[in-house]
Amino acid sequence: MNKSLTLTLFAATALAAGTAALAQDRDTPGPAPRGDLTRADIEQRTTAMFGRMDLNKDGLLNDADRAAARREAFDRVDTDKNGSISFAEFDARRDDHREARAERRGSGRDGHRFGDRGHGFGGHGLARTADADKDGTVTQAEFTTAALARFDQADANSDGTISLEERREARQHMRGNMHRGWRDAS
Repeated sequence: MNKSLTLTLFAATALAAGTAALAQDRDTPGPAPRGDLTRADIEQRTTAMFGRMDLNKDGLLNDADRAAARREAFDRVDTDKNGSISFAEFDARRDDHREARAERRGSGRDGHRFGDRGHGFGGHGLARTADADKDGTVTQAEFTTAALARFDQADANSDGTISLEERREARQHMRGNMHRGWRDAS
């Protein structure tokens, strides 16, 4: 499998795994979702996320982890465990996602945290850039280095903390980059 396809598969898997991990891990030490984020917070969260994504615990995010994550995702949707996903199972998954979003909104959260959608410190944006040596695997060091590089970009005043306003600005910048990328690709 070529590296581009491998990284694309990793990106999709990381997005799913990262979003699910963040959704499940609301007790991660650190600031409240709307509070400031420090470099130490990001290092701690990145280490925890890497641990959840490294399903075979070999210290690397690679094809084996991607296959295991895809299998877990498939198994969550295949509720009758017959090896195929019916339209009803597929539709139920959508309804479950909708209910989860409504529950987050009802709990005072708007359903968006910096990184929830995989574009911040975990997920396909980070996964795509984390493989520094382009060997198709991501080490803990590469993962953390990429997360801290994103942190540094978002920390506009270089005070070691990302404020809510800096997160908003970073998100707007990221959206602009994504839209430019979509236009350039077409």
